[in-house]
Amino acid sequence: MSRTLLLLLLAALPFAAAADDIRATNDRAERFGRESGALVFRDEIRPFWSADSKSFAYRVDTGADEHRFVRVDPATGAKSDAFDHGALAAALAEKLERKVDAKALPIETLILQGDPKTVIFRAFGEGWRFDGTLQKSEIPTADSALLSPREAMDKRGPGGRATSLTVENATDGEIELFWLADRNERRSYGKVPPGESNTLSTYAGHVWLFADVRGLELAGWVAEENPSLARVTGRVDPSRAEHPRPRSDVSPDGAWRAVIRNHNLAIEPAGGGDPHFLTNDGSEADSYRGPFLWSPDSAKLAAFRAKAVETRKIHIVQTTPEDQLQPKLITHNYAKPGDDLPLAKPRLFDVTARREIPVDDALFATPWDIRDESWSADSAEFRFVYNQRGHQVMRVIGLRADSGSVRVIHEEKSATFIDYSQKYFFRPLNKSAEFLWASERSGYNHLYRFDTATGKLINTVTSGEWNVREVVEFDEAKGSLLLKAVGLPGSDPYHAHFVRVNLDGSGFTRLTDADGDHGIRFSPDGALYLATWSRVDQPPVTELRRTADGRKIAELERADDSALLTKGWSRPERFAAKGRDGKTDIYGIIIRPLHFDPTRKYPVVEDIYAGPHDHFVPKSYRTWSGSNAMAEHGFVVVKIDGMGTNWRGKAFHDVCWKNLMDSGFPDRIPWIKAAAATRPWMDLSRVGIFGGSAGGQSTLAGLLNHSDFYHVGVADCGCHDNRMDKIWWNEAWMGWPVDESYAENSNATHAAKLKGKLMLIVGELDNNVDPASTYQVVSALQKAGHSFDFVPIINAGHGAAETPYGKFRRAEFLVRHLRP
Repeated sequence: MSRTLLLLLLAALPFAAAADDIRATNDRAERFGRESGALVFRDEIRPFWSADSKSFAYRVDTGADEHRFVRVDPATGAKSDAFDHGALAAALAEKLERKVDAKALPIETLILQGDPKTVIFRAFGEGWRFDGTLQKSEIPTADSALLSPREAMDKRGPGGRATSLTVENATDGEIELFWLADRNERRSYGKVPPGESNTLSTYAGHVWLFADVRGLELAGWVAEENPSLARVTGRVDPSRAEHPRPRSDVSPDGAWRAVIRNHNLAIEPAGGGDPHFLTNDGSEADSYRGPFLWSPDSAKLAAFRAKAVETRKIHIVQTTPEDQLQPKLITHNYAKPGDDLPLAKPRLFDVTARREIPVDDALFATPWDIRDESWSADSAEFRFVYNQRGHQVMRVIGLRADSGSVRVIHEEKSATFIDYSQKYFFRPLNKSAEFLWASERSGYNHLYRFDTATGKLINTVTSGEWNVREVVEFDEAKGSLLLKAVGLPGSDPYHAHFVRVNLDGSGFTRLTDADGDHGIRFSPDGALYLATWSRVDQPPVTELRRTADGRKIAELERADDSALLTKGWSRPERFAAKGRDGKTDIYGIIIRPLHFDPTRKYPVVEDIYAGPHDHFVPKSYRTWSGSNAMAEHGFVVVKIDGMGTNWRGKAFHDVCWKNLMDSGFPDRIPWIKAAAATRPWMDLSRVGIFGGSAGGQSTLAGLLNHSDFYHVGVADCGCHDNRMDKIWWNEAWMGWPVDESYAENSNATHAAKLKGKLMLIVGELDNNVDPASTYQVVSALQKAGHSFDFVPIINAGHGAAETPYGKFRRAEFLVRHLRP
């Protein structure tokens, strides 16, 4: 063997050993992450309320593979065993001739009775009754909880814990089951013949609709935390809905059906017959379309007309398909900033006179979208919300049905952008005589009540230096709103709290007050609720509270993570420091590796995502994340929300306007320096950064513009040039028309400035961010003569760095350059 070859082989040995160590660390971190949650107890309760809310019990995990059922006196919060666990386990074991552990009773659903000594429950797929003796029992159905379809849609919430829903068809005909993906998208999950049932896997808060063979929606259901049974007996009175759904091709009187024939609008008898055309000038290039919106008196009809545009396509080569040798060309429809849009605009028609009602569209000439269309109760006016392209103007518009005249009911303007994708809220009230509207006119997101007839402000519903994050529930009959709020005094400004307030702005009541991120669940009658709060450095605490005044009745459970702490794990550390202006607090967290040694010095790595649509530093308790996994490679990992991210107020958010390259770095760098000033184990001579998607864009921007601070970066699937990325996200923050700011914020434009060590990762099948965005940066770097690592991951889509190979290459690169 030659001396040169021997030297090469010897040089390769440390790299091979390091690579094996990195893979082993990744595997160990993934395994610990999977197992870590099981080392925290009493962190979550599963409630079981009696129908009258006078009785309450819950299940709580008390140890490894152990749980307990606890009964609570709702009036005092006093706790006791829900039943004799040992006696019930013995009775089940005897009845079923199998072993049953009293510390892990297999109870799926618990039905509380007035007699505290009696419980009905489901276990092993069957219903049981236990009052000292065990006997089989029917599980009471919950068909009283069926809602009208619109009621169900109004109660739709984010998905909670996994659960199940059994739908029993007690009608005379077949019914179809639909999951409501969003307010306008139903997905069929099959049909159920009469007299039969079907059990669905779902999540708490998800909405299901049940329709007959004609497509008529019979009822709705909101999935509960515990497995539930919905017994469909017929149609739930749709008049129970506060605002009947206006979209339908059939007129309210049932006489006519609106249809599109050869690009034109027509009506035909609902029972069948020849169409009557309302238009004759439609064409493939300029066609009429739905949705159709009939006036309540069936005399008028609103439809839409839109010009055909050619949607941009991106072409991706799949180099190594699994089902063939030769590459495949994959094409996706993919509109980008500045592309033409169809400009669908409403048109009005007098069905009785068989004519179009002329309307001047100057006040809604360039729509990004038109939403919340409806008719006034007297059929005199058609109304909608117009979101102008560029997102600097939104209007509530009314079209007179007799004359076609147009009026602006309300107008919202911004010199930067209106955050329509995250903060939009519009709700008609009092049979559309009024409406609720969300606005940042005060500098914070709040609710306002307007008079529909005059457009004048009736009253401000909420106010202050905090934000309404979500309208969780609205009871129009009581004039009361349940809101999720962020930024309330006395807490981290990102922590979610819940408040009640009356429609006239009175009666503001905080339902949560602990220094933590909150979630709440109400009793069936709404008089009580469970509030669970946590922080990244505080395991969950669950409290029983009273709705009327928010008073805490009792603390029910406080989670215990001591078993996890014994494994060398430590809770993330919260930290705040002043941002670029020297006044505004910037919040973030510090994550340390397992078995952290404060006498060592650790390289610092920032896990960045600076997308303006939200904030991204975790706020609630979690045992593991990708940041923890990265820390296992011998790093201290930080995660920060700088200016330009969402939910801190309009001025904080506006920093991103035509300025995505900023990414909050003038806030992030002082934050890291301030943290390191009192933490000698943070070594700022070795600082890395990594992120994906918008985080990939920010990662490279950090190296290009702040190379004096960030030394190494791994950018995954970055939207490096906002002209190359999807239309909605980029026009939302960069504006329209496309101007010079797009080029000024492009990483490709500034690629020649690269200093430090860079790895670019891209998934060859990415259909979220056009892979060409990364390739164009590669081209610019090559033209500038820079050395860098480029890792295309075959058959991977968006987030390619989260594949096993991507995780390995990312970690190996950071370790190689930060821990040589």
